[in-house]
Amino acid sequence: MAKNLDSVSSEDLMAKTAEGDEFAFEILVQRHQTSVLNLIYRYVGDRTKARDLAQEVFIRVWRAANRYEPKAKFTTWIYSITTNLCLNELKSVKGKKVVQLEAEGEDRQNTSFETHSGSSQSPEDLLLVEERSRGISEALQSLPENQRMALILKRYDNLPYSEIAKIMECSVSAVESLLVRAKRNLQEKLMIS
Repeated sequence: MAKNLDSVSSEDLMAKTAEGDEFAFEILVQRHQTSVLNLIYRYVGDRTKARDLAQEVFIRVWRAANRYEPKAKFTTWIYSITTNLCLNELKSVKGKKVVQLEAEGEDRQNTSFETHSGSSQSPEDLLLVEERSRGISEALQSLPENQRMALILKRYDNLPYSEIAKIMECSVSAVESLLVRAKRNLQEKLMIS
């Protein structure tokens, strides 16, 4: 008996996933994949790596389904997994020599996986927007990891400080401090370029 699970909460879908319901898990993935991909991409700045890490996030969600307890919103929980995975990824590549090929620079031209069509801007305006976007993306990538994550969660996902604090496992005042420093650092970096 197939019933429409689109109106079911993510927390209830996790309960069904814990019972082995693969369709419920598919709905969860469809519901949250874009936001997870965008968060990871904004953090790592590489589309291929973002896709790989997003897949790992959902593998972890599947594996943790039977241990999941809805103490917080599902989005807080999945963002915590995503954030920890991003921070761990950064730690694993620190100290390794990273060689970027010229073609990989194309990944930074767009700031998310979301697509916007039907633009009526002139080619010159589009070029200016692209250059500005690239500059912001490069400045964002240069921020310290915790500042970058806090800023992404606030600016792009529009999460309240309290939820960011839960995701990043710190206090609200620490989030406020991270955001103040991140904004100051971004302003300095963007004024230089």
